[in-house]
Amino acid sequence: MRRSIFLLFLLLPFLEQTADAAENSHVEWNKLLQRHVMPFNGGVATAVDYQGMARDRDKLKSYLHALSTVTTAEFDALSKHDQLAFLINAYNAWTVELILTEWPDLKSIKDLGGVFSSPWSKEFVALLGKTRTLDDIEHKLIRGSGRYNDPRIHFAVNCASIGCPALRAEAYVGSRLDQQLNEQTALFLGDRKRNRAESDSIKLSSIFKWYREDFEKGWQGFNRLEDFLLVYADALELSKAQAKQLKSGEADIEFLDYDWRLNKK
Repeated sequence: MRRSIFLLFLLLPFLEQTADAAENSHVEWNKLLQRHVMPFNGGVATAVDYQGMARDRDKLKSYLHALSTVTTAEFDALSKHDQLAFLINAYNAWTVELILTEWPDLKSIKDLGGVFSSPWSKEFVALLGKTRTLDDIEHKLIRGSGRYNDPRIHFAVNCASIGCPALRAEAYVGSRLDQQLNEQTALFLGDRKRNRAESDSIKLSSIFKWYREDFEKGWQGFNRLEDFLLVYADALELSKAQAKQLKSGEADIEFLDYDWRLNKK
């Protein structure tokens, strides 16, 4: 026991330096987000100044290059929170870069796909020793890795569309990741254009339909979408009767159409 404590004492400075380095690596991305992402409607939504991002594209490319130099071994040495923050930031930054490849001549990220392919299946992301797709980051490295099992990531990764949860106007960092994910979830569920409780039903974003299984995998002990929603009953502005229906499984849940228009300023 004493030996374990002694080893931990020796490792603490190294662990602190690693955590600091992980967060400092996202400073440039944080500056870009603060400069070019504009919250509105009380912060439940944001718009991106892609023209401004285009002017700062050299800074964006510099950040993406820095991400691409991180090795798998270096990534694996990070805490799970630092890993997840890294992957979310990478997904969002590479999505902005994808939009800039055709900016301003597009109305939706879907315009960047082909007849038999989607923009999310394009291999253009240099990350962790491979050329990857955005789908690889979200569905393999984040959702498919088995490391994280946190459905709130769906309110952090941003697909450059109005229907998406807002692109946060700051970078994700491991030390505050839980707080940031919780805030993003509450903000998204507080957006009445994308989620709302009506007299006869609860209308939700299609994200909850597409990824329902992620909300029912036991995160925080929740095995039903209804239980996850009850945690954010205040954000949804549920009445006591609606909350009771959700708890009993009797609530009528409907899913809204997704707005794929570009989330531009």
